[in-house]
Amino acid sequence: MANPTNKMSKSRRDKRRAQFNARTKAANTVICPNCGEPTLPHRACQHCGQYRGRTVVNKLSKS
Repeated sequence: MANPTNKMSKSRRDKRRAQFNARTKAANTVICPNCGEPTLPHRACQHCGQYRGRTVVNKLSKS
């Protein structure tokens, strides 16, 4: 029976296992309180550029 020649680190093992979860689970989304668009949690809104009530990214209006 084949055995691994070197120990796989916990970091490398967990990175490999995370790939499975990234493909099978849908991403969580929250509703932006400013514009109402769905965004990823703990990140600035891609639509209005705000995070926790502050403008973090300047979004220019399309005119």
